Amino acid sequence: MSWALVPAAGSGRRFGGGIPKQYLHAVGKPLIQHALEALLAHPDIEGVVVALAEGDHRWPGWTWLCGKPVLTCVGGAERADSVLAAVQALPEAVEADTLLLVHDAARPNLHRNDIDRLLAAAHLCADGAILAAPVRDTLKRGDGEGHIVATAPRDGLWRALTPQAFCRDLLQLALGAAQDDGIAVTDEAMAVERLGRHPQLVEGREDNIKVTTPADLALVEFLISRNL
Repeated sequence: MSWALVPAAGSGRRFGGGIPKQYLHAVGKPLIQHALEALLAHPDIEGVVVALAEGDHRWPGWTWLCGKPVLTCVGGAERADSVLAAVQALPEAVEADTLLLVHDAARPNLHRNDIDRLLAAAHLCADGAILAAPVRDTLKRGDGEGHIVATAPRDGLWRALTPQAFCRDLLQLALGAAQDDGIAVTDEAMAVERLGRHPQLVEGREDNIKVTTPADLALVEFLISRNL
């Protein structure tokens, strides 16, 4: 069995009256509820730990969803701090080799088959695995004034998605090392890469989008409603 971790403590980009984006609604539910239910509906995920901002008055107080435990802890200023706090808040019974899936609270359109494929890859690769999408657009490098400097090659480039899956001991070691070195890693894979490890890329659905703008919110509402 696996556990999921959801960092929801960072302020991130806000819109919609200054509401943290994970609490914006799509199809009648906050984005974070869609994300949690997608994770907990999977039979191989035993429970979830959500890292919240201190004094988060918008958290609905869930302790169970989909018949599985929802634990909470206080996160930190950076994503990595929140994920590390969530790892440390796991029940003692969660062993060192248990796979942990770290997922963004504002990615509500996660599909079961992507979780299936991610778990399968992570079980085969000791360095873990992440959902990702190949870069398909032409990339331009700009200067400080908004002019094109060069066209950047896109060969071998991927966009990192979530969930990202790693064994508990590896994830804790990697995040702790980054914290000790004063490095602000932007995702869990970056922390693991710093240890000289090479997580597996698993191509995921490109509609697993992270809501950062009003246009994103409108799109995920359409995507979720289409699947009802």
